[in-house]
Amino acid sequence: MKYSDRFRVIPGSTVRLDKIDAAFKDKDKDQASALDEVERYTKRLRELQYLLYAEGKRSLLIILQAMDAGGKDGTINHVLGNMNPQGVKVYGFKVPSAEEAAHDFLWRIHKAAPQRGQVAIFNRSHYEDVLVSRVHGFVPKKVWSKRYDLINDFEKSLADSGTHIIKFYLHISEEEQLRRFKKRLDDPARHWKISESDYEERKYWDDYTEAFQDALSRCSTGHAPWFVIPANHKWFRNLVVSQIVVETLESLKMEFPKPTVDIREVKEKYHKAEEEEAVKNGKKLKGKDRKKGRK
Repeated sequence: MKYSDRFRVIPGSTVRLDKIDAAFKDKDKDQASALDEVERYTKRLRELQYLLYAEGKRSLLIILQAMDAGGKDGTINHVLGNMNPQGVKVYGFKVPSAEEAAHDFLWRIHKAAPQRGQVAIFNRSHYEDVLVSRVHGFVPKKVWSKRYDLINDFEKSLADSGTHIIKFYLHISEEEQLRRFKKRLDDPARHWKISESDYEERKYWDDYTEAFQDALSRCSTGHAPWFVIPANHKWFRNLVVSQIVVETLESLKMEFPKPTVDIREVKEKYHKAEEEEAVKNGKKLKGKDRKKGRK
C-alpha cells in the first residue's frame, strides 16, 4: 500500500476524525514484518538525509501534531532519530516566552525553519495557535480564525524558498490515550512525563477534535500536505511515517554536487604521499598497489 495516497488530506476536503479508524492497520502487515520494513526505511532515510546535506539546495520540515500521548516523541525516537544529528534539529513549541509573546505568533516559528541541506522536526508547531489558543480562548475568534490563511501563506513562502514540508497528525482514540496514561503510571521511568494537565485537557477532547479537523481541512495543500496517521498501533505508525518521509525525499531526485577539484590530480597527490609514507617507514609498495593508487 502506498501510504502517502491512503492517508493524505486532499486539499479542499473536509476531515472528520470520527470517521477515521485510529486503530487501523494494513491487513497485509504485522508487527514483526513492519519492524523489518521500518529498519530498511530508516536506513534509507539516513542515506537520503546525507544526500540532502551534501546537495545543499533544499531543506525538509517535518511537523508532528497529536493529542497528548499521541506518539510524537516515539515517532522521533524510532523513525526520525535515525538521521545524523549534525543535519537535524528538533524543536518543541510550548508556552511562548515573554519575548515570543511580544511578537506575532509566527515569529518564533520562522526562526526555527531549516536552512538548505538541513532537516527540522517540529514537535508541536505554529498549529498550536489554532489549537490550544482556540480551545482555551487565549485569543478571540476574530484573531485565531485569521491564522489559517497566515499559516498557509507562511508555509507557501517556505516552500517557494526550497523547503519541503510534511505534516503528520498522529491520530489516537480517547481510549488509547487513557491506556497510555496508565502505562506512564505503571512505569517509574515515565513518571516524569505525567502532568495534571493531561487529565484536565481530556475534558476538552471534543473541542480539540473540532479544532484539529479545521486545521487539517483548511491547511492541507499541495506544497504542505497533512497526513492523518492511524496511531493506536505504534508499529504501524512508524511504518507509515517512515515510508512517507523516504518517498518524499526520493521524489526530490537529489544528486551529489560535482567535485570542485580535479579528482585525477588529487589521486596523484595521494599516491605520491602514500609512496613517501612507505619510504619513511621502510616499506615498499607492490606494483598492483601503485597502479591502484593511480586509477
